[in-house]
Amino acid sequence: MRTRVVLLLALALVWCAGAAHAQQMQSQPLTFVSDYYIHPGKEDDFMTLVKTVGQPVRDKLMADRVIFGWGLEVPVLRAPGNPTHSIWYSVADWAGVQKVQAAMAAQLAKLAEEDKKAADDARKKGGKALKSTAERIQETFDVSKTKDWVFRDVEAFHTNTPPPAGALPYTWFTIDRVHPGKSHEYRELFDKYDKPTLDKLVADGVIWAYGLGVQEVTITNEFTHYFWASVPDMAAFDKINAAFEADRAKRSPEERSVIQQNYRKLTDPAAYRDFILRSIIFKIGGPPPKK
Repeated sequence: MRTRVVLLLALALVWCAGAAHAQQMQSQPLTFVSDYYIHPGKEDDFMTLVKTVGQPVRDKLMADRVIFGWGLEVPVLRAPGNPTHSIWYSVADWAGVQKVQAAMAAQLAKLAEEDKKAADDARKKGGKALKSTAERIQETFDVSKTKDWVFRDVEAFHTNTPPPAGALPYTWFTIDRVHPGKSHEYRELFDKYDKPTLDKLVADGVIWAYGLGVQEVTITNEFTHYFWASVPDMAAFDKINAAFEADRAKRSPEERSVIQQNYRKLTDPAAYRDFILRSIIFKIGGPPPKK
């Protein structure tokens, strides 16, 4: 199987992008991702921070239909230097990103004021103040390593039926570095040789959703394009591999060679990477109101 994908993204941006969960995504929403490096043994403290600091903001914005969905993911395959947790949210446009950023800033300011009042009250009573939100953040993860991304899916597809309530999907990401000026050819190759197999896997319920996208804001030259496929369980990966093997097997040796050579011609093989992510929190809502 020769599919391509990224470090983090959102299944929800596809589920919620079209009205009535239309199969083919018509818009190209943005997904904002923050990678975190949690100190060993502080995983539970991080979850507490997520649920008390960021979750109330994101849940309200999702109820207000500013955010399509949001989630928290962890890598299945751990490696030194890689982020331990990632939080994502999807919005229609940059105006949505600004609303989320403003709401988070307001939440942190509110918590800082509450922490200050609690500390003042504790001192007046001769007691010791509890740790502030800012102090707990410093103790829980390495703030200097936190990295933000903004992605845009240029193509995506999903089932007619959204995942069941409480679903925690697995997502396989791959990344590629496409040579300058070759993005159009790369997408054509994907549409011709990979998309039909992926669409059938969606129709068969093996894949819940998949997408092909790019960095909206380029912050690294390690990759230019990503592919992702979200599935209900890891057994689906075996079915995906089998489907692509079957597709290639029915083609002539000459055609298989052409597919391989074209991908090699358009991309830098040394940049190719795979990632598997597991959802810890996964929430989706409806599309934004029509303007």
